[in-house]
Formats: sequence, structure tokens, C-alpha cells
Amino acid sequence: MFNFLFSLFLSGLLESSTRLKPHEAQNYRKKALWVSWFSIIVTLALAVAAFTVSVMRYSASAFGFAFDAILDVLSSAIVLWRYSNAAAVHSAHREYIACVILGVIFLLSSICIVVKAIHDLSTRLLPEVDDFLFSVSILSGILCSILAVLKFMLGKVLTSRALITDGFNSLVGGVMGFSILLSAEVFKHNSAVWYLDGSIGVLIGLTIFAYGVKLLIDMVPRVRQTRHYEMFE
Repeated sequence: MFNFLFSLFLSGLLESSTRLKPHEAQNYRKKALWVSWFSIIVTLALAVAAFTVSVMRYSASAFGFAFDAILDVLSSAIVLWRYSNAAAVHSAHREYIACVILGVIFLLSSICIVVKAIHDLSTRLLPEVDDFLFSVSILSGILCSILAVLKFMLGKVLTSRALITDGFNSLVGGVMGFSILLSAEVFKHNSAVWYLDGSIGVLIGLTIFAYGVKLLIDMVPRVRQTRHYEMFE
């Protein structure tokens, strides 16, 4: 009976519960909250700028980045919910629920990005290049890459798939930011490669879709498994 209860207890906790002292876990939890709030503020501002670029300069990559930035805002908000309860810092059930929600958001976002990119490719929509587009691209690439590194580091320490997923989304945002610059500069020097912008949008959309599917396949069964632990609690 004792072995059964002990195994049930461990199944409801993340690996970090056996490696971190209580005060260390709470310290990293607070850092995760601060990074998530910072991410929400930064990516929301970048989303507004990217949507502006997309409308003014007809950029599929800018539209894709703006959608990914909105996704980053939502995923960071989910991480905020995940770590809002100090007592649930090691809760596997809460972790897996957050990951399932992230997976659904990834699928919806990827569909929107791919549909928009394919539409732009089919209508041969040509991007325009100016200093505003260049500035947004550089700023987005740098800030999102920094956020990705911070989230990956915290996710590794807390053994949090939700934080790592949020970091992956920020990394995609960084890649998309630099891709806006790349496709715009290539088009500026060679107008025959007009399709690069839309092609990058399709590729990134499919990448997000694949990650979302993988996340749901991995996490849905685990939510069911850890539900028994939550009921026992």
C-alpha cells in the first residue's frame, strides 16, 4: 500500500521536485513569472508593430511574425497561470494541462499563418522595403531570441515542458523577425525571388503545426494519468 501511494505521489510531480529545495523552486517560479510578464509586454508591442508592417508593406512574413507574437502573448499568459499557484510549482497535472492548451493554440495559429502565406503566394503579393520594416525585423529577432534563451534555461531547471514550449515559440518569433529582413533584402536586390517571403511563412506555419500536434500527442494521455493523482489529493 505504501509503495502504491508513493508511486502515485511521484506520478503527480515533476522531476524538479526531487532536485530543488523548496526555496529554490519558489525563487525560480518567481523568475518564470517575471520573464512571462516581460514577454507579454514586449511581444504585444512587437505584434502591433508587425501587423502595421504587414498591412503597410504587404509582408507575409511580417503577418506570420505578428500572429506568432500574439501566440507568444497567449503562451506566456498560460505560463503565468501555470506558476500562479505557489503550491503547484511541481504539479505535473497543471503542467500537462498548460501544454495541451498551448498545443491547441499552436494548431490554430499555424493554420492562420499558412492560409495567409498561401494566399499571398497565389496572388503574387510583393513586399515593400523601408527603414521601418528593417527596424522591426532587427528588434523582433533580438528580443525574441533573448526571451527564448531565458525561457529555455528556466524550463530546464524547473523541468517544465510548458516553459520550454513557450521558449520554442519565442525562438520561432526570433527566426521570423530575422526572416522578414532576409526576404525583404533578397527581394530588394532580386525581384525574381518574390516568393521567398510567402515560402518562409508557410514553412514556419507548418513547423508550428507539427510542434502543436506532437505536444498534444505527448500531453493528452499524461493529463488523464495525473488526473488520478489530483483526485487522490
